Amino acid sequence: MREFACNATFGIGDDESIVRSVFTQAEQHPARVLFSRPVGTGWQDVTAAGFAELVTGVAKGLIAEGVAPGDRVILLAATRFEWTLLDFAIWAAGAVTVPIYDSSSSDQVHWIASDSAAVLAVVETGDHAALFDRTDLPEALHKIVTIDDGAVDALVAAGVGVPEADLTARLDGVRADAPASLVYTSGTTGRPKGCVLTHRNFLAEVRGILTSSIGRTAAYPGRRILTFLPLAHVLARAVSLAAFEAGATQAHWSDFKTITGQFARFAPHTILGVPRVFEKVRDAAAKQAETGGAAKARIFAFAERTAIRYSQAQDGPRSVPVGLKLQHTLCDRLVYAKLRAALGGSCEVTISGGGALADRIGHFFRGLGVPIYEGYGLTETTAAHCVNMPGAQRIGTVGRPLGGNSVRIAEDGEIELGGGVVFGGYWNNEAATADALYDGWLRTGDLGRLDEDGYLRITGRKKDLLITAGGKNVAPGPMEDRLRSHTLVSQAVVVGDGRPFIGALLTVDPETFDDWKSAHGKAADATIAHLRADADLLSELQLAVEDANSGVSHAESIKKFVVLERDLTEESGELTPTLKVKRHVVAERFADEIDGLYVR
Repeated sequence: MREFACNATFGIGDDESIVRSVFTQAEQHPARVLFSRPVGTGWQDVTAAGFAELVTGVAKGLIAEGVAPGDRVILLAATRFEWTLLDFAIWAAGAVTVPIYDSSSSDQVHWIASDSAAVLAVVETGDHAALFDRTDLPEALHKIVTIDDGAVDALVAAGVGVPEADLTARLDGVRADAPASLVYTSGTTGRPKGCVLTHRNFLAEVRGILTSSIGRTAAYPGRRILTFLPLAHVLARAVSLAAFEAGATQAHWSDFKTITGQFARFAPHTILGVPRVFEKVRDAAAKQAETGGAAKARIFAFAERTAIRYSQAQDGPRSVPVGLKLQHTLCDRLVYAKLRAALGGSCEVTISGGGALADRIGHFFRGLGVPIYEGYGLTETTAAHCVNMPGAQRIGTVGRPLGGNSVRIAEDGEIELGGGVVFGGYWNNEAATADALYDGWLRTGDLGRLDEDGYLRITGRKKDLLITAGGKNVAPGPMEDRLRSHTLVSQAVVVGDGRPFIGALLTVDPETFDDWKSAHGKAADATIAHLRADADLLSELQLAVEDANSGVSHAESIKKFVVLERDLTEESGELTPTLKVKRHVVAERFADEIDGLYVR
């Protein structure tokens, strides 16, 4: 069994909590700008002292509303300043935050509310409040307040009469091992389970980040960080908490469609995203080049190849060849500088998590001067457990463990994780806890391998492992990641369990489909359903399949594929809020298409 541990350590006192930083910063650095709130076309600063005052007011309001120490409080909203404010206020009141994605269905909301026995819910909009409008509302949930209807001001007003001593007592009662949050898993394999994350777990995560080179580079006073991933997801929340602890300035934005405009508006030094965000940035640049004519398209293609070669050369035993350096300098003037400007012009660190980043994208961004540091973790590990970082990056891996953490590979290839970030168990689910934890180690369900320097490479998902009729074990994840890196492919699901060969379901990206139709002379009003069997489309997708097959053996390669009539979506229940495929749903919903792959 191969094992690797990070030797960096840090202490966490039993009386510490993640919320204490709010008041420490207000006392020591009252004028420090911790947040910038979007106002019109500009930004409104929120200082450490101002934020502490808001947290105090809202926490007192929660106490006035009857929230007791240890009570669960639902927080259902998109990423915005108030999300972070309420999270800290819930902790200051001694309670436990239960985040729910703003895209969740009524049934999902009801399950989490019932399972957590939450006593109060803070939601963003009237539509969110309507999700609770059902006859079987959990008995414990006695009040729902809405941010857009003035919930924050109402809570502050309600708490005016709460003595300062009451809030101090609540704060003093919050210990490191007290639950801070019930974070429900995304439910890719069934009903979501509530991960009990303690203040100690969050402190271990934050300090692991901040004692690493990526934390020291990305987060310190004066650095700007744009938070746009859902804060209900533990990755965005953990990085946001680390930025707060370090005294960096954060801005929030939740509309993915307009996020590139906010890059230019806020000029962040650090960007946190999922692989699809970086793929979209690359695809948008390629599209813009193509619309500029054949010459610009050729220049971009050359610049992309040069960036990838330049990045790959940095990993070699020799220095970058002089000719490649000259080509890179030329491409920097023609292309790379414009791409960096599109990210705001100040971005120095980008972090990717929540899924596998294609090697090609990693090399492309590093080659243009904005390295993407890919990491790995689960809700059960309070987000990042391993991460690439400045001075210790190996593209194609998810890096090495953060301080205080360890990773090992079991005999069957399963990745097991240990350290202060690992949770203590699932809420009200002893059986699931027993399956996940063994002797202090978390069984992740993921497959991987460690190289001689301790870098972890993900090779597949244990539960997703396909076994063909011929007995060949196939990990679908790497092929799916490679397929999705193609401009035309939105989602890819590799199938073949118990079948004679490996097949794939592909969906076409609606955002690139119109451009493809125009370039290939197809009717403008033709839909994906109309063209899913079009020879030109199938030919181009076949190239994507051949590229994916180039990384596996013949027995593992995709022999046939089918194009679905529509994309997979979160709204239809086929994707989680973090855009992971729910395989069991897809397999059931598209059973006929899968069967059709194996009809002779």
